[in-house]
Amino acid sequence: MRMDDRNLRVLPPILRNKHYAAASAFAPESLLREARRQKDLPNTPVPDVCVLDPDGDIVRYLRAVNRAHPVAGWACYHSTMEQFDQGGGKVGIVGCAVGASYAVLVAEQLFASGCRLLLSITSSGQVATVGPPPYFILIERALRDEGTSYHYLPSDSEYAEADPGLLVIAEAALINVGDPVERGATWTTDAPYRETLQAIDAARAEGILAVEMEAAALYAFAEARQKAVLCFAHVTNQMGQSGDFEKGEANGATASLALIRAVAEAYLAAQS
Repeated sequence: MRMDDRNLRVLPPILRNKHYAAASAFAPESLLREARRQKDLPNTPVPDVCVLDPDGDIVRYLRAVNRAHPVAGWACYHSTMEQFDQGGGKVGIVGCAVGASYAVLVAEQLFASGCRLLLSITSSGQVATVGPPPYFILIERALRDEGTSYHYLPSDSEYAEADPGLLVIAEAALINVGDPVERGATWTTDAPYRETLQAIDAARAEGILAVEMEAAALYAFAEARQKAVLCFAHVTNQMGQSGDFEKGEANGATASLALIRAVAEAYLAAQS
């Protein structure tokens, strides 16, 4: 074995043989093409603004009030997409895209299908106390304690960062949103049932506000692919303590929809 091979073996497999500038042999466009062929679907674009709803509460609410309608051309094998009217335009939404790898799989296909802005609103656990749940966090950066981000960006940074320009747009748009919106860092994990007290204490010592499962991967994808992605944590719990997981009216859906509308309108106005 050569010396450089021995040195490479010191790294875990997730950090080996990553050629960040190289194109993937398997592209989302290829999967979508074949799915459309097999399912006889039209090649129509998705709405400009799309949402990932990992908990599925927004989607369930929209269905309950008859605002959700299927997107006929959505060709993903692994998810369904619906759309709803919001402020004179249409917004696409995919429910239950939980976890880093699934969120990015869907994000790749959304942007390959015409999405211009992707918002993710995920429930999260409180790490640092900034107020009683529920409240939102506009995620500035996310600790990369998951696997997907390392396939998109080198490991020289422990955090994946939001686009500064998007943060400016969102912060200005959210001034008049009723529910409180904090701004700060989160911890993205692949293993929610391994959130030990020691790990929580370490995250709190770094100034991290909450723990969730998607943001680091989505931000790494966004930077690598130069796509517009903005992530929010909806802090709803304190790791399953008594009386926990209360999200507010309609399980947080109405507050989330107000946030979506404010940010989407501000982003589209800035692009026009």
